[in-house]
Amino acid sequence: MTNFKDFLAEQLKDEEIRKEYEALEPEFAIIQALIDTRNSTGLTQKELSERTGIAQSDISKLENGNANPSVKTLQRLAVAMGKKLKIEFV
Repeated sequence: MTNFKDFLAEQLKDEEIRKEYEALEPEFAIIQALIDTRNSTGLTQKELSERTGIAQSDISKLENGNANPSVKTLQRLAVAMGKKLKIEFV
């Protein structure tokens, strides 16, 4: 049985799939940054919810990629985790 990285590498050989995957990369990066930061601060989704006033179910949706957060929401999350939000074009 192959692991996910091997599967992904095989799928990305298809030009159409690769283009779509690359188009979604910024969204994946935001999701992963949110999850990593929440975990590194030792907060559960429930605790983050209590700090922000954002429903725990909505935080779950953000982390699962089922919602697109506004900059204002990302700012609220960052402050609640003791962080600053930084968005940049590279």
